[in-house]
Amino acid sequence: MADHQRIHPAVDVEAPPPSPTVPPMVPHGHQSSSTITQKEMKERGIGTSPVDQQHRPPLGLRPSQVARAIPVIPAEPEQPEKRSSSSTYCRCMCWALSILLLVLITIGATGGILYIIFRPKLPSYSVNSLKISDLRLKLDMSLYAEFDVKITANNPNKKIGIYYEQGGRLSVWYINMRLCEGALPKFYQGHQNKTVINVVLTGQNQYGNTLMNALQQQQQTGSIPLDLKVDAPVAIQVGTLKLRKVRILGQCLLVVDSLTANNFISIKANNCRFRLKP
Repeated sequence: MADHQRIHPAVDVEAPPPSPTVPPMVPHGHQSSSTITQKEMKERGIGTSPVDQQHRPPLGLRPSQVARAIPVIPAEPEQPEKRSSSSTYCRCMCWALSILLLVLITIGATGGILYIIFRPKLPSYSVNSLKISDLRLKLDMSLYAEFDVKITANNPNKKIGIYYEQGGRLSVWYINMRLCEGALPKFYQGHQNKTVINVVLTGQNQYGNTLMNALQQQQQTGSIPLDLKVDAPVAIQVGTLKLRKVRILGQCLLVVDSLTANNFISIKANNCRFRLKP
């Protein structure tokens, strides 16, 4: 009897071998971390806080899935301690302002005491006489003028002396046009002293023809306005202390009757104002 032919199932040699299934090893009486009950989580204190309840992952997830499901809350960066440089700067500013305030108070108090003791007053000036030595047109049609002015300077202070320094000027103007000017002498004026100053003023104006016609027309009225300006650098002496230089700026508005050469001119009005300029 012929052997029965056995038919064996064909095996696919190219297919990968099946992987053996190994059951997870879980100790007896313990549950997997993926199957922790809600009661055990409550006993362990997991998910009891409001933050945990808000971000609590659903049950039944693997550890890797749980890690991905829980949002990561970044920790707040630690604030670096503020340096003490700002406080040092504030202290320095406070000290500087305090010192400045103290200096200002000291200066103010010293000035007040000096004012009470010395009672400073501005010097006064008056024009005694004005004489025209020369007033004529030259060949180039410029106007040449030469005036002799006599001024009285009065120092009313009892304890303050005045040093008139080099560089003082005195000038005569007519309608914003300078006729002549001269230098003030250098001298010292003592306490409550009156000093008469003689100044020779000379000058030449290029608009001679126009200026001479205007002066002749004004002379017919018998009132010619002139402006005498003073610029005198002085140093004040308080007691034995000589202070820094200041400038005395003055202006005298004069009205004279005529501008006839070689004659004394009658001064009909004399209004002077003076001020100090540091």
